[in-house]
Amino acid sequence: MQYRHLRLSPQLNLAITEAGKDAKGIPVVLLHGWTGRRHDWNPSLLRLQQAHPLMSIDLPGHGDSADQPPPAWTLHSLANTLVAALKIWHQGPVILVGHSMGGAVALEAARALPQVQGIVLIDTFILPYGDIHEAGAKTIEQPFYENFPKALSEMVDAFMAPMAPSMQKAAMQRNMCSSNPFLMLPLWSDLLRWSPDDAFDELGIPIHAINGDMIPSAAYSRCADYVTEWRMPGAGHFPHVEMPEAFQDLLAKVVATIKVPSAKGH
Repeated sequence: MQYRHLRLSPQLNLAITEAGKDAKGIPVVLLHGWTGRRHDWNPSLLRLQQAHPLMSIDLPGHGDSADQPPPAWTLHSLANTLVAALKIWHQGPVILVGHSMGGAVALEAARALPQVQGIVLIDTFILPYGDIHEAGAKTIEQPFYENFPKALSEMVDAFMAPMAPSMQKAAMQRNMCSSNPFLMLPLWSDLLRWSPDDAFDELGIPIHAINGDMIPSAAYSRCADYVTEWRMPGAGHFPHVEMPEAFQDLLAKVVATIKVPSAKGH
């Protein structure tokens, strides 16, 4: 694996990890979730690098790009940043894999990137985006504004699989809580008010979801006509961290189903 920075502009320089440089498959881009970081994907990079060129990226405000601000702390701003990054990194066909918020970023970015051949959502709809009304969004976000580290730690407790080792959970809490709340809170508020409907309606590409056991019924109803689901029984919200070997095998299988058509309508 190679660690470097991708310069999008004099003001924006994002940390990325690359692997599989000489592989022949469709390049795959891996996107972390809210308050996540690209290093969570390292085991998956090692597993997939024989088949696909790979890039994981720290989006603005996250991981080693923590000091790199987008024009606005919104989901669409992050998606636009990803669009700009992919125009530099690889201009041919790609597959986007996004965990949680990263899946939402992938859906929005793909609307502006005809090169995207497919999307794999990793437990993206742990919250039923599109079905969260304003009162519900305020209820969810309020504890984070009151005590960011406490609310984030409690969220990891609630969303991580019961079988996850305590050391693994503590590391996840420590990494996520190290994020800057002044940057993450407006992004969280914007994400809670996002709906996938426009992306679902516009995208004519395969959309898959690898889900654990916690996806709510409202999300299943909203996604049913657009998303092919693959289940990981026993997994919580972080299947790539909780069950890395099983996740990597399943991700390789799902990515292999996505082919580059001779002509693409997007």
